[in-house]
Amino acid sequence: MSTYTSRTPIHKGWSEDQKYCLTAQDGSRVLLRVSPAGALSRKEAEFRHMAQAAALGVPMCRPLELGVFSEGVYFLQSWIDGRDLEEVLPGQTGQAQYAWGLEAGSILRKLHTIPAPDTLEPWEVRFGRKLDRKIQGYLQCPLQYPGGQAFLNHVRENRHLLKNRPQTWQHGDYHTGNMMLGRDGRLYVIDFNRSDYGDPWEEFNRIVWCAQLSPRFASGLVDGYFSGEVPMDFWRLLSLYIASNTLSSLPWAIPFGQGEVDTMLRQARDIFRWYDGMKTVVPGWYCAG
Repeated sequence: MSTYTSRTPIHKGWSEDQKYCLTAQDGSRVLLRVSPAGALSRKEAEFRHMAQAAALGVPMCRPLELGVFSEGVYFLQSWIDGRDLEEVLPGQTGQAQYAWGLEAGSILRKLHTIPAPDTLEPWEVRFGRKLDRKIQGYLQCPLQYPGGQAFLNHVRENRHLLKNRPQTWQHGDYHTGNMMLGRDGRLYVIDFNRSDYGDPWEEFNRIVWCAQLSPRFASGLVDGYFSGEVPMDFWRLLSLYIASNTLSSLPWAIPFGQGEVDTMLRQARDIFRWYDGMKTVVPGWYCAG
């Protein structure tokens, strides 16, 4: 840590970590993330899994060093010189957006080869508890979506799909906001701080953000993951995961103010439209090839 001559705060993202760009005397840079001291065991697991992912050839912010200092847990990661994908993507052609989606899907498939521990509870039990909390949270929320009953009905009628689902390591927040286009022309994945274990297909629950930004990228993400052969069971489970996320998004947004509430209301309207009031399972934004 003492070899770096400057420390510049980074104020992007929703993580509770404090983030900084550290610059060495030779001009090289690294990313520093600082977490509370109690996060050490979680950060050790994150470091270990990121190292596994990097060993698979995933283009990403690589883990460099983890330890404890006066401010808490420090985590040094490689610096990616480039631009946020969500800023660059809208200016690309539809063909280019789809190609980047294919690349992102291929990367995600690699990440999901990292196994989850055999000791985990079955997914239907683990996620079932979360689903119950999401339903209860929405029912107790002072605000409701127009047509929100359709999301509730869809979740209740399709939760049986959780049975016998496999579990792997997950990035935890896989969407364009956590990707960068490097100056070397490569797509990079960043921000693994929400990584966890779960159904690999649940990882697509953040694809809503991708589809709102670029339906072509979102389509490529799915096609790239499945090499163009998308099973119908995937679409059924994705609609369940997206409906459940939608239910919890509104209660989550309220403490952050009207701006976030409006964002989630708009997103729910888009989802309602894509799924024709939750009467279809393949979203309207999807276009293969």
